[in-house]
Amino acid sequence: MKCYLTGLMAALLGASAQAAPGVADYERLAGELEQHLREQVLQRWFPRCVDREHGGFYAGFREDWTRVAENPKTIVYQARQTWVCAQVAQRQPERAEAFRGYAQHGLTFLDETLWDKEGGGFFWGLDACGKVSPGFGTEKHIYGISFGLYAAAGCAVALRDARALDLAQRTFRWMERHAHDAKNGGYFESFDRAGRPLLAPDGARKTGAVGARLGYKSMNSHIHLLESVTALQQAWPDPLVRERLEELLGLVRDRIAVEPGCLNLFFTPDWRAVPDHDSFGHDVETAFLLIEAAEALGRPRDEKTLRVARSLVDHALELGWDRKHGGFYDKGAAFAPAHGLEKIWWTQAEGLNALLLMHELYGRETERYWGAFLQQWAFIQKFQTDHVHGEWFNTVSEDGRAKPGQHKGSVWKAAYHNGRALLLTAERLRRLAREAR
Repeated sequence: MKCYLTGLMAALLGASAQAAPGVADYERLAGELEQHLREQVLQRWFPRCVDREHGGFYAGFREDWTRVAENPKTIVYQARQTWVCAQVAQRQPERAEAFRGYAQHGLTFLDETLWDKEGGGFFWGLDACGKVSPGFGTEKHIYGISFGLYAAAGCAVALRDARALDLAQRTFRWMERHAHDAKNGGYFESFDRAGRPLLAPDGARKTGAVGARLGYKSMNSHIHLLESVTALQQAWPDPLVRERLEELLGLVRDRIAVEPGCLNLFFTPDWRAVPDHDSFGHDVETAFLLIEAAEALGRPRDEKTLRVARSLVDHALELGWDRKHGGFYDKGAAFAPAHGLEKIWWTQAEGLNALLLMHELYGRETERYWGAFLQQWAFIQKFQTDHVHGEWFNTVSEDGRAKPGQHKGSVWKAAYHNGRALLLTAERLRRLAREAR
C-alpha cells in the first residue's frame, strides 16, 4: 500500500503541474467514468434489485450482493432508484429499452403503492410486501415526499410519461396544501397520515424521520426540495412552481448557506439557525444544486448564486479535503480542521461532480479544481470501489481502508449519488472536450 500511495501521489503531482487539460484528457476520463458507471454501478444493481414479486426495488444487499431477509420499501430509496433508471434511459441509448422498463416498474410502485390513497402524499416506509407496518407507522416526511416528486418529475421529462407528470403535479399540490409554510417560507417537515404537521415533540418521540427535532426545519430536507422543485420546473413550468423554486433558491443560498462557505443544519420555524457541525458532503452537493436551480430559472450566470456555490466548494477544499490521500472528510466546523475523518461514498460522489463543475466554471483562472478532481477520481477508483464484489464501499477510513462486512445496499444506499455523479461528470467531460476543439 505504501508503494502504491507513493506512486499515486507522484502521478497526481505530475498531473497538477502539467499544462491545462485538453481534448484527449477530457475524452479519456469520460471513457473511464462511463466504463466505471456501467461495470461498477449499473451492472451491479440491475436487474438484481428489481422486485418482480411485490413491486419496486430490493434495497438490502450484503457485501457480496446476497440479499438480506428484511427488505422494507421506503420512499427515498424507491424514488432514487426510479430516478436513476429514468436518467440512464434518457442519456444512454444503448441501455434505453431495459432502463425505461425499470423506471416504469419503479414509477408504478410509487404511484400505486407508496402513494397513500387515503390521505395523499407518500408513506415514509412500508414493509417488504408494500403494506403499512408498525416499524414505520404512517408518518410522512417532506424529505421523502421531495424524493417522490424528484422521481416523478424526472420520469416525466426523461420518459415523456403522462402518468409521471400527473404524479408530480399531485405531489406538488399535496405539498402546497399540507406542507408549505406561508408565513415563514420553506416547508414543514413531519406529518401524520392526514397531512397534519407534527410541530412539537410528543412524549418520547422528539425527532422526525431524518433527525430534525419535530417542529424545526432542516438543511437536508430543503436542499432536496430545491433539487426536486428544480426537476418539476423542467417538467411543468407552472407559475407557482417557479415561485416556489425562487423561494427555495433564496432560502438555501441566503439563509442556509453562510460565510465562509458552510451550511447550517437545523433551524427554528422562522429560520433562526441552531448550531451544529458542518457536513462537507452536503456543502459540495448544494453547490451543484444551487447552480442547477439557477439554470432552471434561466439564470445560469447568476453572480450571487455562483459566488455562494463556489464558497461552499472552496471551504470544503480548505478544511474538509485530504491533501495527502484525496477525498472529502465527513464533517468539521466553520473555522477548524475536520474532526470526522471517515470518507462516505455519497460525499465522494458529490465531490467528484462539484469539482468538475467548478473546473468548468473557473478552470481558466485556476488549476485547483482540476487537480482536486483528478485526485478525487483516483481515490474513488483505488479505495472507495470494492474491487472484489463491485460497487462502492459505504465508508472507508482516512487512508482508504474499508471494514469488512459493509452492506452494498440499504434504504439509504442506492445507485443515486454515484450514479448521478458518474452520469453528469462523463457528460460534462464530453462537453468540455467538444469546447476544447
